[in-house]
Amino acid sequence: MKEIAWLMLVAAVLPFAATILAKAGGVRFDNNNPRPWLARQVGWRARANAAQSNLFEALPFFYGAVLFALFNHADVNNVAALMLAWVVLRFAYVGVYIGGRGAVRSVIWAVCLILNISILFS
Repeated sequence: MKEIAWLMLVAAVLPFAATILAKAGGVRFDNNNPRPWLARQVGWRARANAAQSNLFEALPFFYGAVLFALFNHADVNNVAALMLAWVVLRFAYVGVYIGGRGAVRSVIWAVCLILNISILFS
């Protein structure tokens, strides 16, 4: 059960890692007004910011699926394995998103959606 808690924590922190990448070393970063600054970014910084938005958007379904599976007494080891696959792929998602590999990113996103559905129906 502790693996599930750790995986939930990693999933929750991952968007912040993408945010840090988007902001780190940026010219004239304005911490008093970060959203307009981020909106003006281009290239990999803009993609890192978009990745963090998508990661935050994916969390409710991921958490809901995990909690629903556990509530319905799903096999904890199976849920943990699916969660681990989801988290690992989301790390890869950030890398390919920042790297500008749109087609690969879309495939990873789709596989993560399938994993979420698999968790939900575990």
